[in-house]
Amino acid sequence: MPAILKRLARTPQVLSGLSRALLISVSVAFIGLVGVADFLTGFNLSFSAFYLLGIGFAAWFVGKPFALVMAAVSIVISAAGDWAAGAHYSTVFIPVWNGLILTMVYAVTVWLLGHLRAAQRELEHKVEQRTCALTREIAERERLEKETLEISEREQRRIGHDLHDGLCQYLTATAMAAQVIAQRLDAQSQPESADLGELVRLIEDGIAMTRDIAHGIAPLEMESAGLVTALRALAENVSRISKVVCRVDCEVPPPLVDGTAATHLYRIAQEAVNNALRHGKPRQIVMSLSWARSRGTLTIEDDGAGLPEEWQSGRGLGTRIMAHRAGLIGGALSIEPNPTGGTWVICSFPSPQLGPSWTDSDDVSKMSHGGRESPLAEREASAPC
Repeated sequence: MPAILKRLARTPQVLSGLSRALLISVSVAFIGLVGVADFLTGFNLSFSAFYLLGIGFAAWFVGKPFALVMAAVSIVISAAGDWAAGAHYSTVFIPVWNGLILTMVYAVTVWLLGHLRAAQRELEHKVEQRTCALTREIAERERLEKETLEISEREQRRIGHDLHDGLCQYLTATAMAAQVIAQRLDAQSQPESADLGELVRLIEDGIAMTRDIAHGIAPLEMESAGLVTALRALAENVSRISKVVCRVDCEVPPPLVDGTAATHLYRIAQEAVNNALRHGKPRQIVMSLSWARSRGTLTIEDDGAGLPEEWQSGRGLGTRIMAHRAGLIGGALSIEPNPTGGTWVICSFPSPQLGPSWTDSDDVSKMSHGGRESPLAEREASAPC
């Protein structure tokens, strides 16, 4: 029954797509069939309602002028049919009166349906215009959002390069100058040489910290394998600074991923790792990349405290930005509790550049963790990228 109702609901759209000549032919044929039925059943039965159906069809799908013509033809056919069937009236005023009443009813019906149809077409036109405007507005907003993110990424890369190539080099030169002075003072057996040695060590620590910051805000050139290299550098920094075991699992060599998508994926992984360190207090974090058919999956898993109960009602700005980045590359982000404890952050994204060798089997990877063992539960020796 629902299927039948759906087909009936689509009938007006189907009829509107027919040619005008065909619709006129249908209207004329329908009025003719009603006229034949009216003649065969005699003058005692009225077929005015059936004539009205044909007239209404003509008014809605063809137009008011043609519907008025059909109304006049219907009145003539009805009167002629009654006369041919043997109808007799006491005075000529009766058939004239009946004809005038039918004319008024048909004319009002045609007028109402014509205006209703015109209003519907105007509404459809306005809806179409508004839809086009909204489509353009959404496209413009997406373009501006993408451009804003690209500008932000360019600025971050510029700042990272300035830190790495400018400040780090300046601090290195300062450390070298201090080292030279310390050596001179040591040669003269001056006690200040030890203090200068400590100063050199502090400057070298500052160089290391500045280099880590530079790599964090301006990762390696991320095209193709550069994404995996950047993720590994992130994992090394996290492991060194936070004393949390962080590693990257990649089952097979990655296919080509364009630089924009790789940058968004890196930022998603970076934010997920920071969230895990800030809220979950994990012992281990695993970032994994896998591909199946024409899609890839980036998974960040930790064994920390997991998601708080109020997480869904109070999603932070970082989570929304991760979801927005996933949307910009045509992907989808999901954050789920890990059955073994901790949190899963899963970003599924399209990768149309995958070659035929990536479509041979779904065993290469799974697009979701249904049916897949947790990376933290897998063997520590994973296949290298």
